[in-house]
Amino acid sequence: MKKSTSTWLKAILPLIIFIGFVALLMSGIGKNPRLIPSPLIGKPAPDFALPSLHDPKRIIRKQDLLGQYYLLNVWGSWCPSCRVEHPMVSQLASSGLIPVYGLNWKDEPENAKAWLQQFGDPYADILVDYEGRTAIDFGVYGAPESFIIDKKGIIRHKVVGEITPQVVQNELIPLIRILDAES
Repeated sequence: MKKSTSTWLKAILPLIIFIGFVALLMSGIGKNPRLIPSPLIGKPAPDFALPSLHDPKRIIRKQDLLGQYYLLNVWGSWCPSCRVEHPMVSQLASSGLIPVYGLNWKDEPENAKAWLQQFGDPYADILVDYEGRTAIDFGVYGAPESFIIDKKGIIRHKVVGEITPQVVQNELIPLIRILDAES
C-alpha cells in the first residue's frame, strides 16, 4: 500500500503544481495594469538632481520644483507608447492646467532631441535620467508613466501607461481641481 501511494503521489504532484501555477496566472488576467498601486502615493517624491536635456550644465533638483504642483512624465524616444501618448501630453501642457516636466528615461540625448524636434516639445523642462536611477526611485515599471506632485513635493497620483483623454478627464482634472482649491 505504501508503494502505490508513493507512486500515485509522484504521478499527481506535477499536475497539482501545474494547476496551481495556472490558477496563479489566471488570477491576474482581466485586471487593469493601470491600477498598479504605488507605495509612494502620499509620500515625498524621491530626491533628484538631474541635468536638463537642453542645458546639461544646469542641474534640476526636486527642491527647484517645490512651491508648484506639476506632472512629471516619464518618456523615452525608444518608447512606442510614449509616441501615442505625446499628443495628449502636449495638449495637457498647452492647456495651462498643470506644468508638465519630462523625465527622459534611459535615452541618448541626441535621440531625445530628435524625437522632440519631430513631435514637439511640450515640457516646461526635461530632466535626463540616463542611468535610470531616479526612475527606479519613483518605482517606474516602464514608460510611459506619470506622476502628479504637489507644492510640498508629495506624490499625489501615478498614471501607469499612456495619458489618454479618459485619464485626463477622470483622474487628472479632478485632482488638479483639488490642488487648485488647496492653493
